[in-house]
Amino acid sequence: MKKQIQNSSDSDSAAPGSDISATVSKVNHSNGNIAATSNTAHLDCGTPDSKSSIPTENGLYRVLLQKKAAEYEQENKAGLTSPEQKNFQLKLLELLTAWTPDSSLPPKEAFLTAKSGFDKQCQTRIDTIKKASSALENAFTFMEEAFDEIYQHKYQTEERRVLHLLCKGQILKGYPYGLNEIAILKRDSSSMITIHAYINGELLNVYQADGLIVSTPTGSTGYSLSVGGPILVPQSGTISLTPVAPHSLNVRPIVIRDDWEITLQVESRSHNFLVAVDGRSETCREGCQLTIRKANYPIYIVKRCQHSFFNTLREKMMWGADNRK
Repeated sequence: MKKQIQNSSDSDSAAPGSDISATVSKVNHSNGNIAATSNTAHLDCGTPDSKSSIPTENGLYRVLLQKKAAEYEQENKAGLTSPEQKNFQLKLLELLTAWTPDSSLPPKEAFLTAKSGFDKQCQTRIDTIKKASSALENAFTFMEEAFDEIYQHKYQTEERRVLHLLCKGQILKGYPYGLNEIAILKRDSSSMITIHAYINGELLNVYQADGLIVSTPTGSTGYSLSVGGPILVPQSGTISLTPVAPHSLNVRPIVIRDDWEITLQVESRSHNFLVAVDGRSETCREGCQLTIRKANYPIYIVKRCQHSFFNTLREKMMWGADNRK
């Protein structure tokens, strides 16, 4: 059994492009006094008292292994096997040739065990490829239908609000406008930050958390939703403030009008923090005052006529779906 385990581990380290001839040689010179050629195979089962005795059934399986090894070698010489397939073949043959007369796993059981594992690996990869191909085909179909409808002017435009970020005390390098969200976050593995939030000059809350996300309806189903934020309807004219991992469980997201002004002041033990506008992040120094307000321009998106916000939301969130069926 030690030899079996050792051979199996050796096969795992074999490179996908390794030559299979060495493994074929192991099969042809394995115990049981079997000599095989491309056309014939001779089996010497030995005497019942011989240490090298192999039952006739197991000897036939050994001949089967020789033929299988010869097939693999021919496929590789003809260039019909990919590196990944060759790696599978090497693993299978190494398991099959691990048998010795002193082993507790004779060729028949080795063959069946290895074949079962090999089939499962192949089937798993086949299922994965089928799912990926189906998803890709559906995506292409969706894109073709969408382009055809746009070409035929069968579409609608929908207005979406944009957030504008102003920073007092530091010049921001990036584009200060965001369609989805503006996030105030701690840096790396530093401790929590303290965020003083004001709405139209009035104190709302002092957040002690890993961050705070100010999200538009467009971004409410993205980063904000992943940290427990509410879903906002695009035409609601609102924005949400959602804390990221707050220190107190009593702190909850809040929804306000999008024409209200938000002012944020941040305290941090590392004396700096991150500001991310639609994923574009940069470092800000402690003491900077951030102001978030509605931009003076909207963004118009193209929308298919047959698609609605609630229909898309229901499908993406799988509302009402019963996986037990």
